[in-house]
Amino acid sequence: MIAATTVAFTPSLSQKEGRTMRIRAALALVLAVAVGLTAGSAAAQWPGVTPTEIKIGNTNPYSGPASAYGTIGKVIAAYFRKVNEEGGINGRKVNFIS
Repeated sequence: MIAATTVAFTPSLSQKEGRTMRIRAALALVLAVAVGLTAGSAAAQWPGVTPTEIKIGNTNPYSGPASAYGTIGKVIAAYFRKVNEEGGINGRKVNFIS
């Protein structure tokens, strides 16, 4: 009886291929760091965000048959007033529009 066997062959990388892979990995790392560093300044460029204010909009029913849910909007507004009294978010005041 002859048993069939398979032999796994893993070719080794040549020095040139290994160096190329290390260079690609280093470039990927540099690109990831560069994107990470520029992402911090992107928040200041979003609509509604300025160096001193963050605008947040909300829609709640304050009248009509669903007006009981308007209490939620009033509570959220009270919370953001408290946040502003404590200095805001990272020094920015929250302008809650409802």
